[in-house]
This record gives sequence, structure tokens and C-alpha cells, in this order.
Amino acid sequence: MSFWDHLEELRGTLLRALAAVALLSVVAFCFKDLLFWAVLAPTGGSFPLYRLMHTDFSMDLVNYDLSAQFFVHLKMALAAGFLAAFPVIIFEIWRFVAPGLYAQEKKALRKAFILASLFFYLGALTGYFLVLPFVLNFFSSYSVSGAVVNTISLRSYVSTFSSTVLLFGVVFEFPAVIAALSSLGMVDRKSLRKGRKYAVVASLVLGAIVTPADPLSMFVAAAPLYLLYEGSVLMCRKERKPAV
Repeated sequence: MSFWDHLEELRGTLLRALAAVALLSVVAFCFKDLLFWAVLAPTGGSFPLYRLMHTDFSMDLVNYDLSAQFFVHLKMALAAGFLAAFPVIIFEIWRFVAPGLYAQEKKALRKAFILASLFFYLGALTGYFLVLPFVLNFFSSYSVSGAVVNTISLRSYVSTFSSTVLLFGVVFEFPAVIAALSSLGMVDRKSLRKGRKYAVVASLVLGAIVTPADPLSMFVAAAPLYLLYEGSVLMCRKERKPAV
């Protein structure tokens, strides 16, 4: 294929992926009650992690801007559309790159592309059920002075919600990337084992950034990140063996 043919193929890939996101976003927009039941559930004390922690945490949200609720609705519908369409996006990327690969490369990378969707959803669920409650609990109760009362806006909450869930979805793509690199013979189990100490430090730093509440919250956020690294080690080849 010529350069322009490749561009045309890339254009089709992007349009199909965007169409899937747009269609599923419209569906999410229409089911407003169900969408915001899921979005607002972490603000209530009945959320699963709060019951396990035996805490009475709850958060009341307010809205100050006339148009904020509409645009928050639109933003969350787009986020939900992206989440739902993620397998389609991965499939379109695979469809675009597969024709340029050798048979052995296709076989090696197919598994990684399948794992990409699985780990993305696993990460998003981890961010939603495990990390987000700690983030909300810390930031809603933190105060520089007793004279300052926290009043949480809907826009602020939605921003924290979407960034936490999507961030963990993206971070959990690490094993899929490692699986791809290992299948192509670029990394092996031995090299990843040598980096364990750096993985521990990186996990703790990310845990402290995401949940700077207390040591327990930091470890709760860091634990799945480090387990992710150990899972990547197990998915690697024992030795580097190029796929071609």
C-alpha cells in the first residue's frame, strides 16, 4: 500500500472507533438515571468498601453553575461511551496493524490485544471500587483550618471520579504491553525480576499521589499496582526468544 492508502486506512479506523464511542455515548446519555446511579454511588455510605470499613462516610454535592449539570451529564456519557467502546477501539487498532505483521508476529501479538480490554476493565473496576472511596474520604475531610468548610461541587466530584477510574484503567494496560514485548522477544522474565525494587518504589509513589491520606490508604492503592507488576513477570517468557 502507498503512503496515502495507509492514511486512508487509518482514517477509516479512527472514524469507526469514534462512531462506536459516539453511538454508545448517546445510549449512555439516554439512560441518565442508571448512569448517575453508578457515578454517584461512591458518595453514599452504602458503597461496598464503606461497609467493610464500618464507616458512615457520605458526601453531599452542590451545583453552582447554571449549565454545569447538563455538561456533566454530557461528559459522563462520553466517558461511559469510551469505556463501553474500548474493545472496539482495540479491535480497530489490531485490524489496522495486523496486515503489516508476519504470521508469527500476529500470533504473538493477538493475545496481548485480547488482554488489553480485559486489563483495562479490571483497572477501571479497581479504581472505582477500591481506590476512589479512599480518595473521596481523604479530600472531603481534609481541611487547612476549622474556619473553612468543604462544599464539594458536582463538577469537581465528576472530574475526580473520571480521572481516577480512567487512570487505573490505563495503568492496568501494563501487563498487556509487557505480554506484547515479551512475545516479540524484547523483554524476558529475568529482566523484569531485576526491576522489582523499582516497581515497589514506583507503586508506593503512585499510591501516595492517588491517595495521600494515610499509610493504609497508600498501601491499598499501591498493592494492586505491584501485583500488576508481578502478574506481568509471570506472563513473560523465561528467556528472550524473538517471534521472528
